[in-house]
Amino acid sequence: MKGAALYICHCGHNIASTVDVEAVATSFEGAPGVSVVRHYPYLCSRPGQELIKNDLKGGGISRVVVAACSPRMHEKTFRKAVESEGLNPYLFKHVNIREQCSWVHPDRNEATAKAKELLRSGLERVKLQEPLYGSTAEVTPRALIVGGGPAGLSAAAQLAGQGLEVILCEREGSLGGRAAKVGRSFTEGGEVAPWLDGLINKVTESELVEVFTGAEVVSLEGAPGSFSATIKAGAVEEVREAGAVIIATGSSLYRPDDPEEGRPELGFGDDPRIITQEDFEGKLRSGEPLSVNGTPVDAVTFLQCIGSRDKSAKGSHCSRICCMTSVRQAEEFKDNNPEARVDVIYMDLRVYARGAEEAYEAAGRRGVIFRRGSASEIFKDGEKRLVAYEETLTGEVTRLATDMVVLACGARPREDVREISRLFGAAQGPDGFFQEAHPKLRPAETASDGVYLAGACQAPKTIDEAVTSGRAAAAKAALPLLRGWTPIDPIVAEIDDLTCVGCGLCAASCPFGAISPMAHRAVMRVNPALCKGCGACSAACPSKAATLKHFRPTQLLAELGTIT
Repeated sequence: MKGAALYICHCGHNIASTVDVEAVATSFEGAPGVSVVRHYPYLCSRPGQELIKNDLKGGGISRVVVAACSPRMHEKTFRKAVESEGLNPYLFKHVNIREQCSWVHPDRNEATAKAKELLRSGLERVKLQEPLYGSTAEVTPRALIVGGGPAGLSAAAQLAGQGLEVILCEREGSLGGRAAKVGRSFTEGGEVAPWLDGLINKVTESELVEVFTGAEVVSLEGAPGSFSATIKAGAVEEVREAGAVIIATGSSLYRPDDPEEGRPELGFGDDPRIITQEDFEGKLRSGEPLSVNGTPVDAVTFLQCIGSRDKSAKGSHCSRICCMTSVRQAEEFKDNNPEARVDVIYMDLRVYARGAEEAYEAAGRRGVIFRRGSASEIFKDGEKRLVAYEETLTGEVTRLATDMVVLACGARPREDVREISRLFGAAQGPDGFFQEAHPKLRPAETASDGVYLAGACQAPKTIDEAVTSGRAAAAKAALPLLRGWTPIDPIVAEIDDLTCVGCGLCAASCPFGAISPMAHRAVMRVNPALCKGCGACSAACPSKAATLKHFRPTQLLAELGTIT
């Protein structure tokens, strides 16, 4: 008679150092309905997966339970392993004894006892699990890219290069994003403009790319693989169909004179000698000698982390790129003005990009002075400005005379990020930027199928990082677009026609718009392509007509019933 196979993972020392895995395995040997019990150092490894596969080849196994790390990490790994040997992947149960047991219990005996209960709970549940079979949906072989900066342009170029149609929507009147305002870059081989112009020309000259500028996506309907987007340009609205969406909307920069912050910071806005990093970039690009009201600028002081790493400024995150931009600008200004004095006041200098550390060292050799401290106030002294800052090492407050102060303002989410999040179903992280599905395993994907992330809308990025993320998003989006179909997860809600009374509470509770009334009957129906299996409808249904596959009440009660 077939039974369940139980596997307990050591996860190196992550589990085994707290949980006695051998004792857990021994406690289930000979248990009713159990045919195989094993423990292994790393079940997610190839040898670990082969161990499971070989047991399945021998027959006698109808269910598989793996006690290991979080299902978010490797549930799909083990499902693929059992499916490769002919067992339905939904006859598998993943039990978390790492995050929910070994990592939270210092006492070995208590952790071992809890691991046994969790495994017993999973065993009772898997006995009632049913085979499920996924389906597929046709995909429109066209991508919608929202944002025409380096990330969006790179994604468009890559997709068009693979023979796929692209709709590129940019809200500004021209393409390029903030990169169009940058003169030089460490990572793009010097001048940005020639490279960016070449990329823009490549995209706009492609017959496969339709470009909208001065336009925004105002609505998105449909399901993964068959989206319908309404694009508004001025007073004109047009509808376009797409199989995938790439969000590359970029970020905005903190403004020291933002009225929402309740102040102009450090005198910005009232003093022409106090400008932002972006303004300074424009002055460098002009090629004209730097001056204020006709007076040459012979000393420049950069202040880092303006609007970043500062909870009061609504930007506690590090913007990453500001330090490197200041180093590059300081070096460039010093090259053009060898006798000028350049100071950079910083909390922590972060120059991680390729070529940035070398530029930092070169700037120091040219005479740029890097001072670790925190600026608090700027005073006027005739044509000079006195920057008061506290030296980190000594704690002394020093006043530094300068002709111009450059504020390195941090990147932050766009002002319409919440609207974009709602429109495309892309979740935001704690810092307000869009959150990827998994930072390691799914860095270009969102939790919404068919919607991908690229560029600085995800986090502050250098130009080359934005390009890389754009190409990564394009590569992920191209998979379903090229093959013409996308899988539909079978763990979806279903509604019993016989008990549904058509009250609509399930539709009101569904955050994905997956439930709607049937045309000629007073009952509700579920669109499997839109359903994410959250179970909100099942909880809301007063007649118990809505249930979630793989999470039936009988299965959940069996899982809970073993816990003492």
